Amino acid sequence: MLAAFCLLTPAHAEDNKLRVGSKRFTESYILGELIAQSAGHAGHKQGLGNTAIVLAALKSGSIDVYPEYTGTIDQEILKRTRPGTLEELRQELRPMGLGVAIPLGFNNTYALAVRNEPNAPRTLSELASRKDMRFGLSHEFIGRADGWPGLATRYGLRQQPRGLDHGIAYEALAQKQVDVIDIYSTDAKISQYGLRVLEDDRRYFPRYDAVLLYRLDAAARFPREWRAIQQRLENRISAADMIAMNAAAELQSQPFAAIARTWLAQHPAAAPSTAASTAADDASATATSASNNAVPAKPPANDAPQAQPSASPTKPTLTARLFAEDLWPLTRQHITLVALSVALACAAGIPLGILAAYQPALKQPVMAATGILQTIPSLALLAILIPLMGAIGPGPALVTLFVYALLPIVRNACTGIEAVPKGLKQAAEALGLKPAQRLLHIELPLAAPVILAGVKTAAVMSVGTATIAAFIGAGGYGERITTGLALNDNDLLLAGAIPAAALALLTQAVFELLERAAQLRRNKL
Repeated sequence: MLAAFCLLTPAHAEDNKLRVGSKRFTESYILGELIAQSAGHAGHKQGLGNTAIVLAALKSGSIDVYPEYTGTIDQEILKRTRPGTLEELRQELRPMGLGVAIPLGFNNTYALAVRNEPNAPRTLSELASRKDMRFGLSHEFIGRADGWPGLATRYGLRQQPRGLDHGIAYEALAQKQVDVIDIYSTDAKISQYGLRVLEDDRRYFPRYDAVLLYRLDAAARFPREWRAIQQRLENRISAADMIAMNAAAELQSQPFAAIARTWLAQHPAAAPSTAASTAADDASATATSASNNAVPAKPPANDAPQAQPSASPTKPTLTARLFAEDLWPLTRQHITLVALSVALACAAGIPLGILAAYQPALKQPVMAATGILQTIPSLALLAILIPLMGAIGPGPALVTLFVYALLPIVRNACTGIEAVPKGLKQAAEALGLKPAQRLLHIELPLAAPVILAGVKTAAVMSVGTATIAAFIGAGGYGERITTGLALNDNDLLLAGAIPAAALALLTQAVFELLERAAQLRRNKL
């Protein structure tokens, strides 16, 4: 079991490799790849989730560095009331064991956008007077201190926003399901959909200069990798470059790793700097290159020139996506997650079910407890487990899947034992069989088909539920699904959903064969 767990987490277990994280949106995926490839000896855990989850992973040591934005650090992480310089941010992050350095060279501010129609508002102040407009905002933006709450207060916005994943917001706007969405100023789809970016006329949004947020101890352990990242990326990515890379992913379906590799090939490393090898010294050397003061953020003009992505190969077909080289690693991760969680649920659930059958007074409490656990939303459970366990990845995912697998196993184990005819129990007792012998040789074999049915239900459910593991970097088919959601790429979504559905059907077929075998054995008894 331990060996199988290790198969799931090779990157987490390697302390000699820089571990790069990223959030669950296109630009963060790409920047994570740029950092990992620039470092050379590094791994990338992509699409870990929103700011809170990735920050928790950084603090716990599950990752060493990830791309972040100064506005987010200011208001969301440090809860500052005004923008600060890089040096100010460093001083406030240092007690947490964190640092900020290597400004990447572009500002990706938040903005709101609408369809470019004749009667559409042009400023956020005008938007406040349009009570008829429907807001579809990303869940993180709705909850962020520097997002919807402050924006609504500044402009007097009274509309109630609807939560949407950023990856599908553009399509929802184009189909007129919503009228206003939040965007990043480097989004490639702004020009593709011909949107009107509303002017922030009251200067609410701060600057969101892209930087690296890192662990101080990790940076000290990887001086060579840090220098390589600095030489390749420091102040070298323009907004036009970032828009072009986002377009390559979202409009041309190029893999994130290939996009990063192409950009790095076109931008050779700069000459080595004289900065010291540690990250803190690197940060000092670069502080003047990114004055992060309260400069008003201006949304990009609709007709602003944007770098066009380089020519790309034809968009991969669904079949190519389905049988891509990551299919086997993802399959192995998914199967291991399901197998371990169901095995653990059997180890705990079958004895609990037997206990509930033998002790009627405990039946209702046991069933109630497992039933309540089943009602906890999966993402909420993950959010609770991450700080409790101090880690992301397979650990919290296994606990979540274990919790959801318990109820059908406990219920069926109890039902199966209770269904054994009393006459057989009495006959076994008359033959002098001890309770343990009676359970092992009479009751469990007779209850096996019912217990297996519960295990089958738990296993099939776990195959589907295991896709959430990708939200916290535990792998599996959910990696494709979450990436497809971030890119609004239906083929990539299907490339993750189809194998998951096929695995569920295969699991069901295997357990049905086992049930038949158990039923034949029962008939012989």
